[in-house]
Amino acid sequence: MPLSSWLSVVAICMLGAMSPGPSLAVVIRNTMSSSCRMGMVSGIAHCVGVGVYALLATAGLGVLITGNPILFKALTWGGAAYLAWLGIKALRASGTPALATGNIVETKSLSIVKAARDGFLISFLNPKIAVFFLALFSQFVTPEMGWQAKTIMAFTATAIDGLWYCFIAAVVGHGAILPFLRRYTLWITRATGVLLLAVALRVAFL
Repeated sequence: MPLSSWLSVVAICMLGAMSPGPSLAVVIRNTMSSSCRMGMVSGIAHCVGVGVYALLATAGLGVLITGNPILFKALTWGGAAYLAWLGIKALRASGTPALATGNIVETKSLSIVKAARDGFLISFLNPKIAVFFLALFSQFVTPEMGWQAKTIMAFTATAIDGLWYCFIAAVVGHGAILPFLRRYTLWITRATGVLLLAVALRVAFL
């Protein structure tokens, strides 16, 4: 896998993880209502759910390449169109904060099992993650790409997701990250939009 393609995957996955949403709210809630440890448990479990979809996406693309190259090409163009649509939506997003303090803080106790369940289910029960990875990875998977490169792509997405949410859990108790995310949500979203459009446009120049 070319370094430039891997770096593109890294950048999109990083900005995608940083974008405030329900997953971030769950990790912050579990951190603030229980402990940093429970927030990290939720973050690690969340990345497991992400990893399942990432691996399934790369495996499915591999099957399409060998079994139906025409269908794979159609999926590649469809994925590019989907990423472009996501990019345009991101660029047109408003600056309304995606996180509300009242929806984050809870006071009930939390067990490791519940913290892990919260993190895993918020990602695993979101079919949009599967669609996103199919669209994203279809822009980089090639017929000559081996299983090692596909595994690296899936592991990259999984590791970035887990590291980001563990980082959130480690520092959110000090109040440093949440204000930053609220202040720069619009710019993070727009940067993600630009990257998604750039990846989608690669198809036209391959």
